[in-house]
Amino acid sequence: MKSSQVVNIPNILAFIRLLMAPLMFFFLVDRDLSIFQGVHYSWLDYGAAFIFVLASVTDFFDGYIARTFDQITTLGAILDPLADKMLTLAGFLGLMMLDRASPWAIYLILTRELFITGLRVSAISRGMDISASLMGKIKTVVQMIAIGFLLMEWPGGEAILWIAVILTLYSGYEYVRDFIKYDNN
Repeated sequence: MKSSQVVNIPNILAFIRLLMAPLMFFFLVDRDLSIFQGVHYSWLDYGAAFIFVLASVTDFFDGYIARTFDQITTLGAILDPLADKMLTLAGFLGLMMLDRASPWAIYLILTRELFITGLRVSAISRGMDISASLMGKIKTVVQMIAIGFLLMEWPGGEAILWIAVILTLYSGYEYVRDFIKYDNN
């Protein structure tokens, strides 16, 4: 991993995504503030969805640019997954607070995310490669699709959420399996 570059486009995009997560959460949970007086809730949903889509696009481009232009940095390796977690956390918690997402589904997803984050920290300290697996990337995409569907209250959102739960738990299993396999060698 290169770490000589202090500022690069992928890191800036990840940092912007970090800032967008609380903004999206604000649109979802602070609907009764006076600044939103007279604004129909659906417009707040659209605003949250717009922020979410924009943030999701930065997720694609920061990885693409980092790999294509060899701008992979240690900072980026930390910022990118942190920004992903903050964005999905903001979406899932906001949706749960609006009663649009099952608390059990959110609990399972967030518990797995916290556990695997701890496992990844342990893996890094042992020199393990903790890059996201293909299943981890698929899990993230399905989680983002679920959040989008639930934000817009489109049919099938709850089903996609439970598919995301299954993929989330399975990818967590893969991380644990690989960690144990590495640890035993």
